[in-house]
Amino acid sequence: MSETQIVVCELRNESYGLDISRVFEIIRLQPITAVPRAPEFVDGVINLRGRIIPIVDLSVRFGMARSTATRDSRIVVTGTCDTRVGLVVDSVSEVLMVSGDAIEAAPSMLSSKADTGTMKGIARVGDRLIVLLELDALLGEKGCLSDVIAA
Repeated sequence: MSETQIVVCELRNESYGLDISRVFEIIRLQPITAVPRAPEFVDGVINLRGRIIPIVDLSVRFGMARSTATRDSRIVVTGTCDTRVGLVVDSVSEVLMVSGDAIEAAPSMLSSKADTGTMKGIARVGDRLIVLLELDALLGEKGCLSDVIAA
């Protein structure tokens, strides 16, 4: 039986899971530099130890109202293909091991055409449901944001 290790993030009182192998670090919110003509869900960029990181507000990406920053708000730095992307979340609560049999495929009726495939599945952990996010679909091809920004 396979297990997946996930970072659990909170967004609007719901739990979302990210594959830990795709999470590079978790940092506190910091000043974000706006970028002209960026998509609405891209807040701007930050300079993280000499690397420019685009910052995506997951609330806006999911069609919700923009997040209100609190002391628990975090930027989860993730991505692939030599690109890092920061995801703004309300908080990061824990890291969990989830067995493969506790994960169910996301029902097809839950995904709209605009964000097809952003859900990898739903994990049952005790009495909680955690939506597992598919970062490649969420951030564009290979996690580089290029497809999402072009859309």
